[in-house]
Amino acid sequence: MKLNCDLAEGAGCEAAVMPYLDQANIACGAHAGDTELMRSTVALARDHGVSIGAHPGYPDREQFGRVSLSASPDQIQAWVTEQIECLAALAPVDYVKPHGALYHDMLQQPAVMEAIRHAIGALPLMGPAPFAGGLDWSEAFADRRYQTDGTLMPRNVAGAVLNEAETLAQVRQLIADGTVTTAGGDTLTLAATTLCVHGDNPAGVRSIRAIREILDAG
Repeated sequence: MKLNCDLAEGAGCEAAVMPYLDQANIACGAHAGDTELMRSTVALARDHGVSIGAHPGYPDREQFGRVSLSASPDQIQAWVTEQIECLAALAPVDYVKPHGALYHDMLQQPAVMEAIRHAIGALPLMGPAPFAGGLDWSEAFADRRYQTDGTLMPRNVAGAVLNEAETLAQVRQLIADGTVTTAGGDTLTLAATTLCVHGDNPAGVRSIRAIREILDAG
């Protein structure tokens, strides 16, 4: 299983986490980031042999791309195309992982998925493991609590973001038998090929280091 992280979003964690990653999801200047941050993150990824992915989102910095925007499929395709091209001007792009509300909308709205597919062309697409049929990379979240239907518990609900001990326990369970325990206590199967981590705080960086050790131990 690969280890991926959302980067170039202004948290300043890139240098600390890059040595432990396989895949870097680099924000492309819409929901967060700018050209200089993209360039420095690309350089770090190259230094550590990390795969470079575009992380396009809705162009809404105020809401950090976490709120759906009303837009036509053509407009969404144009937004995604523009963001990928911004990153591709700095380095070859290996795959695409949409951000925030765009990530969720592509699963719930076929027109959004089609727009993204048109924008990315032959590039591999990353999406969530429970709904990853037809996607190239199926992703599980190390530090987020799952609901019984396979969706993530909303961030504004207490307990939605796991603490360090809970994160490592969830990773061990996922590696051992391909499942997580949901908020309701059910067992949910996740056929994940890559694991998303967040390093925007000191505890997150420690967790990423520990997760790397768990993955390398097999």
